[in-house]
Amino acid sequence: MNRLRTRRELPLGDRLTALREAVEAAEGRLEVPEVGRARALLAKAGAREALGDATVVALAGATGSGKSTLFNALSGAEVSVPGVRRPTTGTAHASVWGQLGTDRLLDWLEVPRRHRVPSPDPELDGLVLLDLPDHDSVRLEHRLEVDRLVELVDVLVWVLDPQKYADAAVHERYLRPLAGHAGVLVVVLNQVDRLDPPAVQACLADLRGLLDREGLAATPVLPTAARTGTGLAELRTELASRVALRRAASDRLAADVRSAAGALAAHCAPGPEEAAPERSGAEGLTDALADAAGVPGVVAAVERSARRKGTARTGWPLLRWTARLRPDPLRRLHLGDERSRTSLPEPGAVPRAAVSAALRRARTAAWEGLPQAWRDDLRRTLELSEERLADRLDRAVGGTDLGPGRTPFWQRGVAGLQWLLTVVALAGALWLLGLVVLGWLQLEDVVPLPRVQGFPLPTLLLIGGLLAGALLALAARPFVSAGARRAGRRARRRLVDRVAEVARVQVLDPLAETREEHRRFCAAVGRAASTR
Repeated sequence: MNRLRTRRELPLGDRLTALREAVEAAEGRLEVPEVGRARALLAKAGAREALGDATVVALAGATGSGKSTLFNALSGAEVSVPGVRRPTTGTAHASVWGQLGTDRLLDWLEVPRRHRVPSPDPELDGLVLLDLPDHDSVRLEHRLEVDRLVELVDVLVWVLDPQKYADAAVHERYLRPLAGHAGVLVVVLNQVDRLDPPAVQACLADLRGLLDREGLAATPVLPTAARTGTGLAELRTELASRVALRRAASDRLAADVRSAAGALAAHCAPGPEEAAPERSGAEGLTDALADAAGVPGVVAAVERSARRKGTARTGWPLLRWTARLRPDPLRRLHLGDERSRTSLPEPGAVPRAAVSAALRRARTAAWEGLPQAWRDDLRRTLELSEERLADRLDRAVGGTDLGPGRTPFWQRGVAGLQWLLTVVALAGALWLLGLVVLGWLQLEDVVPLPRVQGFPLPTLLLIGGLLAGALLALAARPFVSAGARRAGRRARRRLVDRVAEVARVQVLDPLAETREEHRRFCAAVGRAASTR
């Protein structure tokens, strides 16, 4: 059964890849210590894999637990000498069985004191055994050294004694946090020679119960007595089995990855991953941004400009110059260049409040169901977007193509007809002027004066041309206004499209990207933390 479970176990390389993907997804987004610890673990894994498959086993324990005596008994020499007045190990020692090339590994572990076992047991070939400083040492540097090496070794043998095997400091600080590392942990109850057999069995049963309640049911408990040799053969066999598999380092790394991924999983939404919510707030956000960007003012300017130009084109040609006395409303806004600022007024309090409310709605929709750390990232993302939003909106509005600049065909026709009527009126005026000159020369009887229904033709031409031009201009006004409104609607659609693009790029896409990164992060964490 164990072999089948081992074969189904997710390879360490895949776990590390998944953890690396989770760290990449969280990079720059999650400001939580678990990400830093996962990053440090990836660095540790890369270094450890490059240092070979030797098995590093550390003996750890409290002052007086007898771990140094146990270390010497396993090493077959007085390698680690306890203190005389107060038994305490101040510096880590190493004993190496057989395998050469472990110096780089010990350099990485920063263990200066090294002993090579002269006649190593072939079953322990490849074992690097460390005697750690006491975890309860009065000196801080000793305790820090224990904490550092506990994170780096492949197998941890925790040496307890009958007096302090239930010490809360040991269980709460070291053993309980290693619940996910039960497979790379061995607990030794040392100095059992000081107890009678019933007391030994009682201590072992109590210790077994403590470990089971702490999630360490898979951790073996071995009774030993370093001074008498009791249990050393069983401990040596346990270590030999770890060395023979040549996978203690990968097992430890796999346990570390599962632990790191489990810590990161606290920042994943509970339950199955849900799809990103529909962008229900996009329309409301676009409308609020359009109002704040001055789109209504630009649309009104487009309508006024189109009405001004249309009125000038369909009006009496000789008075068109008067339109130049009034500035074009669009030119006053300095539109048409996305690289420069427009002259649109700053939004008032009401549009700014509407934008803030729309942004909050978009943020709330995006962080629905997300843990707090990702909500904090969404808040930071939105704050950065808001800083750039006003400038991007102004540039988008300023660079929008507001519609074709060509003159409508019907206005060309009306303008041509106005010129014709103007020519007719001018012809009548010149004719009348000629008649005045002839009358001054007393030659009016020489040239006959045509009449229509009793009215002189030149007078009809002058009055008719002027009157028809005025009526044509008046008749064209409603059509000019309708065209101006169409131009305004067309401009509004284009402006709103540009504003919507800004809203998508600056707000909605970053929010959706954060949610997608959360999904990718959680999927990677799930693979890294998988127990299969």
